[in-house]
Amino acid sequence: MGSLKGKTAVVTGGGTHGIGRATAARLVAEGAHVFITGRRKTELDDAVEAIGAGVTAIPGDITDEADLDRLYDAVRARGRGLDVVFANAAAASFATIEQLDVAEFQRIFDVNVKGTLLTVQKALPLLNPGASVILNASTAADHGTAAFGVYAASKAAIRSFARTWAAELRPRDIRVNAISPGPIDTSGITELVGAENDAAFKARAGARIAMGRMGRPDEVAATVAFLASADSSFILGANLYVDGGENQI
Repeated sequence: MGSLKGKTAVVTGGGTHGIGRATAARLVAEGAHVFITGRRKTELDDAVEAIGAGVTAIPGDITDEADLDRLYDAVRARGRGLDVVFANAAAASFATIEQLDVAEFQRIFDVNVKGTLLTVQKALPLLNPGASVILNASTAADHGTAAFGVYAASKAAIRSFARTWAAELRPRDIRVNAISPGPIDTSGITELVGAENDAAFKARAGARIAMGRMGRPDEVAATVAFLASADSSFILGANLYVDGGENQI
């Protein structure tokens, strides 16, 4: 522990019981001061109470430029710049091409693609030399899962962003990488599939993973902490799979 001592980090989607909150907790444990943001103030407050000192919650929507400006104003006021950005917040739903309407397509791309773009773009003036930007993609981008096409396409865009932004920000000594989690046991999964389908869905998901189970949020958080630290100093534009072998074996 302590690989991020004195660093400042931003984690979007940091309130819910999932990857964002687990990552915020891990980065704090590594010595960083972490700013978390999300749309649900109650969940953000709960996250602050659970994590303790070293975390600041700024409620907001990553698709709203004014909300992101408030977030980064708070980071700026701390006076130490910004060393880590974990662009994690995302939206998902199931719909086949016959079922999908334009409004739902727009919602998912607004959050996952536009929101990620704005999150990183507005962080640029604050990023210190040596900073690390980590984008949360997904193994969904590699599969043709029926009824999950829009989410998968949005995550393919995130993977592409990681490559392009790595090239663009390298001259500033800023590293950009992506992670691609497989099925992770989070409250977001339960929300997506419905409580009545939760157990069956998770059983099916675990069965298709080489390790025989779904991942835990803390396992993804450990990967983000690695990419945020100097331990990953020679990793640039990469996409690290955190999938229990789902896409590897």
